[in-house]
Amino acid sequence: MSDPTSPYTTPSARTRTHRTRKADAVGLLAARAARTHRKAWAAVFAALALTSLLLGTFGLALASAGLGHARVERYAAADLVVTGDQNTRYTATPWGSDPETATAGLTERVRVPEAAADAVRKVPGVRAVIADEVFHVGVRGEEATGRPWPAARLAPYALREGTAPKRPSEIVVGAGTARVGATVTVRTAGSGAAYQVVGTAEGPRASVYFTSGEAHRLAGRPGSVAALGVTAAPGTSTSDLYARVRHALDAKGLHAVGHRADGDGAGLRVLTGNGRGGAEFLAVAPARSGLLAMLASVAATVVLIALLVVSSTVVQALQQRGRELGLLRAVGATPRQLRGAVGREVGRVAARAALTGAAAAVPAYLGLRALLDARGALPPGLELPLPPWLLPAPLVTAALTLLVARVAALIACARTAKVRPAEALRETAPGNARRITGLVLLFLGMSSAGTATLQHGEAAAAAAGAAAVVLVIGCAVLGPWIAEGALRILGTPLRRIGGPAGRLAAANSLAMARRSGAAITPIILVTAFIAVQLSAGATLTHAAGTQADDAARATFALTTPGGLSAQDLKRVRETPGVTAATGVTRSTVVLARRETGSPRLDRLPVLGVTPKGLTHTLDPGIRSGDIGALRPGTVAVGRDQARSLDVRPGSKVTLRFGDGVEARLTVVAVYDRQLALGAFLFSHEQLTRHLSSPAHGRILVTSKGTTPRTLRAAAPGARITPRPGPERTEPEDQALGEVVTMAAVGAIGGFTAIAVLSTLSLIAIGRRPELSLLRLAGAGRRQLRRMLRLEAAAMALTGLTVGAAVASVPLLAFSMTAAHSLPHLPPTQAALLTTLVAATTYAGTLLPSRPPLRDRYPHPSSARRDE
Repeated sequence: MSDPTSPYTTPSARTRTHRTRKADAVGLLAARAARTHRKAWAAVFAALALTSLLLGTFGLALASAGLGHARVERYAAADLVVTGDQNTRYTATPWGSDPETATAGLTERVRVPEAAADAVRKVPGVRAVIADEVFHVGVRGEEATGRPWPAARLAPYALREGTAPKRPSEIVVGAGTARVGATVTVRTAGSGAAYQVVGTAEGPRASVYFTSGEAHRLAGRPGSVAALGVTAAPGTSTSDLYARVRHALDAKGLHAVGHRADGDGAGLRVLTGNGRGGAEFLAVAPARSGLLAMLASVAATVVLIALLVVSSTVVQALQQRGRELGLLRAVGATPRQLRGAVGREVGRVAARAALTGAAAAVPAYLGLRALLDARGALPPGLELPLPPWLLPAPLVTAALTLLVARVAALIACARTAKVRPAEALRETAPGNARRITGLVLLFLGMSSAGTATLQHGEAAAAAAGAAAVVLVIGCAVLGPWIAEGALRILGTPLRRIGGPAGRLAAANSLAMARRSGAAITPIILVTAFIAVQLSAGATLTHAAGTQADDAARATFALTTPGGLSAQDLKRVRETPGVTAATGVTRSTVVLARRETGSPRLDRLPVLGVTPKGLTHTLDPGIRSGDIGALRPGTVAVGRDQARSLDVRPGSKVTLRFGDGVEARLTVVAVYDRQLALGAFLFSHEQLTRHLSSPAHGRILVTSKGTTPRTLRAAAPGARITPRPGPERTEPEDQALGEVVTMAAVGAIGGFTAIAVLSTLSLIAIGRRPELSLLRLAGAGRRQLRRMLRLEAAAMALTGLTVGAAVASVPLLAFSMTAAHSLPHLPPTQAALLTTLVAATTYAGTLLPSRPPLRDRYPHPSSARRDE
């Protein structure tokens, strides 16, 4: 081997040897530091592992939702399914940009003209075209789905017993519904009729099959069908048949039934493969879009919190060793060597932590899926696949976790690596630049909260959320000054109630304001974020519940599978003692609007009501106009929605119903109780024109002296509910939102709790020499434990107070805008949050400080041993 000091060694060889020695030195520094400070890195390991776990879990959830589709059941044997376009679109041109198009799913069935069946039958390669109808029925007190018997071949569902229906009075039912030969009453569109069961079929139990003619009559939509099932002739591929059918429909210029808005094409769709399930489960596509948006929002919040907490945890771990790193600079370590050693040290810890979290991401995702299924948060028919090739996806988020840790390490040692060796051993106080930055962030957060008061709906929620994030970051930047100010205020009570331990606690907290600020920051973070997440939803739910209670006037409610008819409503109104009766139907509408110039489509839950005597059964709180004038072609608008659209009685509003049909309606009234009854109220007659099942879902009755027996005689087969619960609209994704929010709050709470423990543990480990010296100076173990308890109480109180103040600013702006009330947080949730903060603060402060306080008598070498 050549000697690098020899004059015969080439310059390139000497350079390579020099680089090798540098790399060996960097590796040696990193390895020894990791072994020496393994207790300090344990806290960083826990934070990074949980970061990788959460990012991997939400990454899998997003990928699975992106691959999600509706399950194929009724059309499994069909090669193609022709259906209406279940999406509506709105195109607008933002300021100074190209046109953009927003898309929203429709929840009511878009129907296909009968002429499409004739066009498809003439296509070469088509074996059969079967017209399908889908409508709700009630049989023997249970909800069921009505269809024509020929459509059962598209599954295929075969007869298990009996024969196919041949006369309009004959039906085939799902196995277990009724025996062959029985006569049952089937209700549909509010009317009932007797049918003879001639057979039972495979497939879902809640199915009733009629003859084609009878099913078409009961569907109540002449000239159209729900969908067309197409089977291919032998030797014809699905791809070839799709192209031919698509060309035939386009050549005929056929469109879905109903007038659409300009620019919203109502063409017919030809579905193949997994896409066929979209014709069966109409709620899947909107729910999947909502799930993607919700998961993306939560994942972005988790990423933001991970960046804040992991960075602060790594920075704190390295700041505890500031003198050690400064000493390395003083003895000749170059900035590159120092950065390399720290990077490798952090990289070793982060790599193991990221892989540990990634390994647990798949079980965590499966647990989230089980929770969604258990709470009924996903609509029937939604498939969320997890193919094998997707399982390594958490490795990508593990790499992201590693990158975050390395960047945080470079930031932490930036000053030590940058300054001259003689200055590296000195600690510097936070400068004016940091103070100005924090104040600017607080100003921006307050401004964003002020902006929320001028917005409506999701825009106000987004502005409030941005305000919370910016305010938390501002408080993190101003942590030392916040800690110093708060602890100056708490210093006097600490000295009075704590005695010598209190004086020590006050002196320590003030002397190490920077350290106290680092400890308080994660407490502010957990308090503010969890309070915002919990209180925002709780405020709206509480306000909506209050409005629903105030609107409720009914003494009875009538319901039945298959719906109630107009004749049922008329007979109920004529019943002696009945003061008022109102039919109520539920659906959704789509509102097209612009937000900062960009197109936006909002799908809103609405009610259709019979206006006669409405205020006696369901009082919306009319502010202006006449709700009695509600009829087809008119609409009543909630107060906040009216303000957002700038409308009043007599104004015009353009809306799209659940089947995509656009209508321009006249506003006849503005009402207060929008959170409970929805943004719009329609006449029952208007809304049922666009429903898959045009019947009263519920009849509300206000009466004096009427008995349930009397009402049952007026509406045979109806279920009578005395003192019914308040009528209230709920967003379609409310259950999903509750589960995702609960999972997010749990994840954020657990994550930030570990962050609090990590930060406080690192601080406590760094204070062990200080505690040992205090013992040598004569402080007793009881005094020091009391001092630590008082310090923990001061930090917890400061963090809770500042965190609550940070959360209250955006929450107040949001709640006053959206709910016209003060923020609401259930006492049990507030108590849990306080307990979480107190427990983690005490555990992070006291447990790591036990070694210096373990021995009864201090040893002179204990201070050196703890360093």
